[in-house]
Amino acid sequence: MRIHSGEKHFTCHQCGNSFSSKHYLKIHMRIHTGEKTFKCQECGQAFINPSGRKVHMRIHTGEKHFTCQQCGKSFTTKCQLKIHMRIHSGEKPFTCQECGKSLTNKFNFKTHMRIHSGEKPLTCLECGKSFSSRPYLRSLMKTHTGEKPFTCQHCEKSFKSAIKTKTHMRIHTGEKPFAFLQCGKTFGQACDLQGHLRTHTGEKPHPCLQCGKSFTSTSNL
Repeated sequence: MRIHSGEKHFTCHQCGNSFSSKHYLKIHMRIHTGEKTFKCQECGQAFINPSGRKVHMRIHTGEKHFTCQQCGKSFTTKCQLKIHMRIHSGEKPFTCQECGKSLTNKFNFKTHMRIHSGEKPLTCLECGKSFSSRPYLRSLMKTHTGEKPFTCQHCEKSFKSAIKTKTHMRIHTGEKPFAFLQCGKTFGQACDLQGHLRTHTGEKPHPCLQCGKSFTSTSNL
């Protein structure tokens, strides 16, 4: 009857949260103790309650019950759909107090904050180099493994990241999104624009170690 009446007589002495039954309090206490008794038979990952395991199992089964009505993309959990919907609504509820940048979810916000704190919790076991986010670590790992999973559909050249593939594709499409307003010249890559700027500024940051003469780019050395 406590479920219907809203009575919550069982209180957690660690965080103050209250529950309608001793059973729910016991499950909640696992958050504090770290106890995870419900294990996935597929991968061995453990959870504090059966509902957490049930949601996790959708990763293995491929079940995606929550569909976005705007674009048709499906998700394994209601929470994932809710976060995705912010792409369409433009909602960015997590705002950085340091620089004012707003983000759609807590995970991206936490990762962003590492830019300001300098925290780099992800370490490569091969070379010991540390990173603030997983994509940077994954990119480095590919240099060790030689993996190049992104292939150009035009020439079949392979790349380590989607960004490098996108940049390469401009060779085929002719797209040049980087423009220098002073002379109107456009470039396919930011580094090419930067090199061109030096022809206007006269900057020559690349010196020859043998004669001391400086150049605008390493290719001119």
